[in-house]
Amino acid sequence: MPLFSIEEGAFLVRLARSAVTKHIKESVRISSPTPPSEQMNEKSGVFVTIERIHKGERMLRGCIGYPLPYMPLVEATIDSAISAAVNDPRFEPLQPEELSEVVFEVSVLTPPVLLQTKDPKEYPKLIKVGRDGLIIERGYYKGLLLPQVPVEYGWDEETFLSECCMKAGLPPDSWLSREVKVYAFSAEVFTEDRPGGEVVPKKL
Repeated sequence: MPLFSIEEGAFLVRLARSAVTKHIKESVRISSPTPPSEQMNEKSGVFVTIERIHKGERMLRGCIGYPLPYMPLVEATIDSAISAAVNDPRFEPLQPEELSEVVFEVSVLTPPVLLQTKDPKEYPKLIKVGRDGLIIERGYYKGLLLPQVPVEYGWDEETFLSECCMKAGLPPDSWLSREVKVYAFSAEVFTEDRPGGEVVPKKL
């Protein structure tokens, strides 16, 4: 059962767009507005994804967030949105003229849970594409992939694990090592249907 309503999801997505617009046009961090519900002031993990629309296709333009509930959801959304726009090392900072070409997506995360098994070969049976996001961790190496990623690329569970290992900077079969920790989480995802358009829940 969804924890957040359409109204709450729309609030977060519009907050992300407003935060980025204010930052890249005026170099100002917006003040936190009053959310539609008190639960949105609670600490929560969140990621903001920015995608450029090109010939009807969505192409990643930035994605940064907080995997753990470090700060209130509203504050974390503002920080994540600005970072996704200007601090993602994979991309140049977003420019004001791009705002009409990109869509904003907000993923509210549940706390990650460590998956436990005596045999790492069982990990694919413990996760489900379309439900789970993953965090792979080994020492200083850590990689995270949101639940919508394997759906968009058509991966199965084993491929999902391998891709998350590579995101962490590890060999793709590292999830078979007992030294690697695998965490799973879920997310509620809300996205614009077009740049600045209606906000809808994203079905995984």
